[in-house]
Amino acid sequence: MSEQKPTLESLRDQIDQLDQQIQQLINQRARFAQQVADVKQAEKPGEKVVFYRPEREAQVLRRVMDRNEGPLHDEAMARLFREIMSACLALEEPMQIAYLGPEGTFTQAAAQKHFGHAVLTRPMATIDEVFREVESGNAHYGVVPVENSTEGMVNTTLDSFVHSRLTISGEVELRIHHHLLVGKATKPEAITRIYSHQQSLAQCRQWLDAHYPKAERVAVSSNADAAKRLQHEWHAAAIAGETAADIYGLDKLATNIEDNPYNTTRFLIVGNDTVPASGEDKTSIIVSMRNRPGALYELLAPFYQSGISLTRIETRPAREGTWAYMFFIDFEGHESDAAVTAVMQQVEDKAVYVKRLGSYPKAVL
Repeated sequence: MSEQKPTLESLRDQIDQLDQQIQQLINQRARFAQQVADVKQAEKPGEKVVFYRPEREAQVLRRVMDRNEGPLHDEAMARLFREIMSACLALEEPMQIAYLGPEGTFTQAAAQKHFGHAVLTRPMATIDEVFREVESGNAHYGVVPVENSTEGMVNTTLDSFVHSRLTISGEVELRIHHHLLVGKATKPEAITRIYSHQQSLAQCRQWLDAHYPKAERVAVSSNADAAKRLQHEWHAAAIAGETAADIYGLDKLATNIEDNPYNTTRFLIVGNDTVPASGEDKTSIIVSMRNRPGALYELLAPFYQSGISLTRIETRPAREGTWAYMFFIDFEGHESDAAVTAVMQQVEDKAVYVKRLGSYPKAVL
């Protein structure tokens, strides 16, 4: 005889039992997190205690994804654990995270993706202000955009590193989906103006040409600012993301209107502390070479000879000297790795100027 199929009621009973077990285990984990905080404080009485460890969290999330057996996708499972860790960490110390605002930007979404929703996010008007907020100690970490797969590098972020003492403690990659948002009273045929950040307008150029070729495109300081403007206009639309739509109560007239479906922005986490190796890391540096033939080859040759993979090299004009340039370089490996240590020694011997921006875990989510 075939086994009796489970009924809807029996399945729901099993789910309820599992929910109870999961809840008990989460609270048990939270209690262990509190004990970790107590141990840290006992080991260093009267000293500043660091509760958030980027390398540790990256290792935990990688293990979550490695042992996942489905049916939930690896990233979905990791996001669940990200929020559990965020809530547990908040019991030890609620973190203040500065980000490029205003509220509702993709940078805020990146901050919440990296740290979870239990942190306190604080919008700053400019990238420079994010750096200053962290340097002053008013925020534990800052989140700033550094590059977009379609529009390239964010030069303001690169320039801010030159004179800042902050280091990079992490990175987060965010798939950027743009939506055409409207207010409750706006009719599609009445739209004569579309607000968005200059980069977002560029990333949706083909879609706009096809659907709203006659509408005026107005560049504003951020997508969130574009969404906010719709509260007072009935003939306008905005290009922004999910977070902005929720915050400002807007309807999505069209979704995922970006021309490149793989459009992704990379954000950096900036802080005051160095980060130990996590096992899968990147290192970022700024280098200025003497202006002579073969200078770039001299800079890059040690990486090639040591088998270290460069993930990004960007050139920016130096503020001092005519036709002088600085190179922003990201490469795989941690400063504590023997191969990286040897290469950095060769680079520092040949360069006019070298600034280490830090080693940090590769983006997990």
